Amino acid sequence: MEPLLLTLNAGSSSIKLGLFRLGDGGPSPVGRGRLDLQQVPLTLSLDRAGRHADLPLQAPVTESLHEVADAMLDALERDGVLAGLHAAGHRVVHGGLQHRGPVRIDDAALAALDALTPLAPLHQPHSLRLVRALRRLRPALAQTASFDTAFHQTQDPLARRFALPRALHDAGVQRYGFHGLSYAFIARELARLAPQAADGRVVVAHLGSGASLCGLQAGRSIDTSMGFSALDGVPMGTRCGALDAGVPLYLMQQRGLSHDEIEDLLYHRSGLLGVSGISADARTLRASDAPAAREALALFALRCAGEAARLATTLGGLDALVFTAGIGEHDAALRAAVCERLGWLGVVLDADANARHALRIDGPGSRIAVFVIATDEERTIADEAWALLR
Repeated sequence: MEPLLLTLNAGSSSIKLGLFRLGDGGPSPVGRGRLDLQQVPLTLSLDRAGRHADLPLQAPVTESLHEVADAMLDALERDGVLAGLHAAGHRVVHGGLQHRGPVRIDDAALAALDALTPLAPLHQPHSLRLVRALRRLRPALAQTASFDTAFHQTQDPLARRFALPRALHDAGVQRYGFHGLSYAFIARELARLAPQAADGRVVVAHLGSGASLCGLQAGRSIDTSMGFSALDGVPMGTRCGALDAGVPLYLMQQRGLSHDEIEDLLYHRSGLLGVSGISADARTLRASDAPAAREALALFALRCAGEAARLATTLGGLDALVFTAGIGEHDAALRAAVCERLGWLGVVLDADANARHALRIDGPGSRIAVFVIATDEERTIADEAWALLR
């Protein structure tokens, strides 16, 4: 039996896992799993070897995810999924300035990643908890880290700079960008599916519970909507997106909110949930007749279109637009709303192709190619882990 690679991708509302056999030709997918942290009761949905299994997890969903990680790994052990396990690859949100690619995790690397937690306090611990949980279960297991920030290391220093004192920039207060594993996959996939488009100026819209956009030139990151933190850019499921810095100051000085209250507001009670007052899930809002639900989706489309136009400015034009991630891949109405606002750039949508979620959804006369491409962060993690371990 070929050795098994497990990939773990801890997001803001779910944990995705991938199972890959490691052969001479690289990783081959053999299974996928997903744990929805908002589902009650908590259940790990697993597909492998042509069968589906729902593995119940008896664990509370806490901020640290410690109990969830232990229960998930225990369930995989009991189901025999981890037989032949050779290595594990993790998505880690922040790699700081020092990581331009994946790393093998040892004590020193784990300590260095821990030290980056202040840069992503609500995301970095999730991945590192999974690293530690797997270390307890399989102490000798090789583990690797792939970073959401690494893909954006190709950006010009000007694009990474805030208009703050230089000493702060030099100390690391700068734009990092996130969702890099998704963008890396889309860059490769677009090059395979439409090489001429991939060679040009492309905006990729990664629209899910967490959302951002990235401007690519010949497959390299040039600029992106997220900056220092995962709060920046467009509104998200529960996160506010770009915000006047005066708002948190006002909330502290005039409304008496504490640091923790502001953090909770901006990360967990804003975005689609905050505007609608109904849900953070775009599917729920799309099915609702409530005016606030329609307003939340309209605001999301407005900001996504505005960010796409800003990135086109950085790129010096736009040749292709790619929608990906949960909302980008499945919400045709959202894609139509974004493209309508980009009509002045020459975007013309084929309504039928868009409704079918076709690969190519631009219509006749469109000056910009428009694609819908499913992302696969787990594949990127697996490829990077294999490159390190082979």
